[in-house]
Amino acid sequence: MSDVRSPVLPTPQPVVNPDTEKFWKAAAEGTFLGKRCDDCGEAIWYPRPICPFCHSMNTRWEAFTGRGVVYSYSVVHRAAGEWKGVTPYVLAYVELEEGPRVMTNIVDCDVEQVRIGDAVEVVFEDTGNGSALPRFRPASTT
Repeated sequence: MSDVRSPVLPTPQPVVNPDTEKFWKAAAEGTFLGKRCDDCGEAIWYPRPICPFCHSMNTRWEAFTGRGVVYSYSVVHRAAGEWKGVTPYVLAYVELEEGPRVMTNIVDCDVEQVRIGDAVEVVFEDTGNGSALPRFRPASTT
């Protein structure tokens, strides 16, 4: 059985705009925020002011648990640019407990052991610029 550990991935500075500023500030403080529509009740990802389900502007910020399951994934063995030297790594969709699916990386794991349905939890990786990127790792069993 192989043990191909996930490498340290590039952590670029996020692009912040007025619709996502509160999300990135919370991420830097270790909180995973999303939005919820007060009209239809749906949890919304990615953060935006208009609900993609009912088109209401009656949305609010909510702290998400940061827990979910691997919905789909791929182990990337060939990459370009700053990602070229860090293969293999896992690119995945994580289905959050709240419902939305987030495209992310699975880190702190054996990349060959990731499976659909695996429980994962958010971890925030410092960009070195006063911000943090949310990624996911296998959920702790404690």
